[in-house]
Amino acid sequence: MIISSYDAGALSAALGIEMSGIDGLGVGAAWGRVGPGGVTTPDRHDETEVFVIVTGHGDVVVDGVRHPVTAGTVVGFEPFETHVLENTGDHDLVFATLYWRDAPRAALAAGRTGQRHDQRPQFVFSTPPTPNGDLHLGHLCGPYLGADAYVRFQRMNGREAWHLTGSDDFQSYVQAAARSEGRTPAETAARNSAEIAATLKLLDAEPDQFTATNADPGYRADLRAFFSRLVASGGITAQEDPALFDTTSGRYLYEVDVSGGCPGCSGTTSGNICEECGEPNSCVDLADPVTADGNTPRTGTAIRYMLPLHRHREDIEAHHSRGRVPVRLRDLADRVLARTPHDIAVTHPSTWGVEPAEPAAEGQVIWVWPEMAYGFLHGIQALGRRLGRSWQASAPQDDWRIVHFFGYDNSFYHSVLYPVLYRLAHPGWNADIDYHVNEFYLLDGGKFSTSRRHAVWGKDILDARSVDAVRYFLARTRPEGRRTNFTWDQFGSAVQDDLIGTWQQWLHHVGDRLTREFSGTAPDAGLWRPEHSAFLARLETRRRALTEALDCDGFSLNRAAEELHGLVTDAARFSRTETTAGSERRRGEARTTMALELAAARLLARCAAPVMPRFAGRLSTALGDQPPTSWPEFVELLTPGTKADLAGQVFFTPIGADAP
Repeated sequence: MIISSYDAGALSAALGIEMSGIDGLGVGAAWGRVGPGGVTTPDRHDETEVFVIVTGHGDVVVDGVRHPVTAGTVVGFEPFETHVLENTGDHDLVFATLYWRDAPRAALAAGRTGQRHDQRPQFVFSTPPTPNGDLHLGHLCGPYLGADAYVRFQRMNGREAWHLTGSDDFQSYVQAAARSEGRTPAETAARNSAEIAATLKLLDAEPDQFTATNADPGYRADLRAFFSRLVASGGITAQEDPALFDTTSGRYLYEVDVSGGCPGCSGTTSGNICEECGEPNSCVDLADPVTADGNTPRTGTAIRYMLPLHRHREDIEAHHSRGRVPVRLRDLADRVLARTPHDIAVTHPSTWGVEPAEPAAEGQVIWVWPEMAYGFLHGIQALGRRLGRSWQASAPQDDWRIVHFFGYDNSFYHSVLYPVLYRLAHPGWNADIDYHVNEFYLLDGGKFSTSRRHAVWGKDILDARSVDAVRYFLARTRPEGRRTNFTWDQFGSAVQDDLIGTWQQWLHHVGDRLTREFSGTAPDAGLWRPEHSAFLARLETRRRALTEALDCDGFSLNRAAEELHGLVTDAARFSRTETTAGSERRRGEARTTMALELAAARLLARCAAPVMPRFAGRLSTALGDQPPTSWPEFVELLTPGTKADLAGQVFFTPIGADAP
């Protein structure tokens, strides 16, 4: 017999609270104490765990959903459920925990991790683009295609999800573009914002909420209120620090106006952020800085609002423990937080942007990157207003699930800076955010560049005939975890060899046989041979793999595109090996073969919908089916007697002769 009694004197720091182990029970066990106002570190693991509340009361938050608990409450956690225990009372909350590994249970839970989003609104953001130009394929393949496909899949699974973005009007890069164009920044932002929205529509990635910050009537006032909350928290203060200035005009320099050697990786970088290593800089710490005109700037001082980032390591680590945070982002946070002290300017002297309400910020604007932290909340509020939902930017909720899609060069802002700002402005909000990051997409081995005219613009390649092929190729070559490359030759080959030579050819072959052997009507399955059941099992394997590739935790458009192509190649191989010569003696087998090929085509239509929505709709119509609106839970045969017309359909066309 094992007897263990709670002993406050045996407790020591663990998981953000105090705990002591219980030995000899055959499972992991411990006592825990959460002091008044305390909270455990978010925990997520493969064990099954049980909390028994002994004294006190509070809330347990499981995957963002809050549940009250009190003495006598027992709470069980499935593997991979993120859980937090919070003491909302005036006395200690004491609990006992038991935890153990159950491999079958963990495997089952791992397969349904997407269900943690089922009852929560998901706000899926693609990084608001800078309106200093239109969108090229380097932009489109990353955040915008990713966010659109993610939302489409979530909706097919009955979850509430919306795609939000906008135009980041107050960027210094907009001001620089306006100077070169002889326009005002507002004119440049408005013109390019409209072009960006039109390009997203051509990609079939039109967002549910598009906020043009300079044009939104309530944006400036609400942004100032958010900034005032940061000031009132004491987390940012006005102070005088070194800064760079143009030696001729005396203009304050930051971002696009200055470049030099990165203090982190030593590569060449613009001011404030390094695209290569992702680390921020303060401009004055650049090696051999030069202005945009090639001159050497002078060092002076400027009064700006500063954020002491080094004081927030625990906040950032706690935030990263809640959601999907790729290891590359956590490594970046470790490097940034290793700098002590590390103060970040959150305002800059400028004439373009939103000036804070505080007198100490006269002549300054809120830096556009901290501004964007508020902009995401503003977008949720604007979306809610149109949907009749009571979402408020000033009162974010724990059940909000925020999902960010962005390029690695924006990683510091999204995964380090914003969590700190949210903690300062809304200390009672536990922001639950998933991060999906992409690397650079190259063009013929070099970076996309507007200034060098080294780009393929969205409007140059997208139209109603090409959009599905573009989405397929971008999904297949999207830079996930590594830099990838676009060439016209590879794109043309993918269209000709994959989509026309494999997909369309197989569908036409099925359609020809269906017309010739079954009068264009889907037959009922007849005699099943082992090869038939094996193919059905193979289709189910593809369905499960596509589910994992498009769901929240394992999201990868690379894998989704590969699995779609794999599904078709499996079906084409099955067709080649199992099609009979029309013998009446094997008529039952032929019916089963055709029924399974039509089932494969139907599965392709439904599973392609998040990646290639127009193709999916056309294929469903050709199969005599409804447009796909729900994700398949299993492989399903086409209803016998359904009229289908595949033979004459043109789903894909070759790349035009005008392509480079």
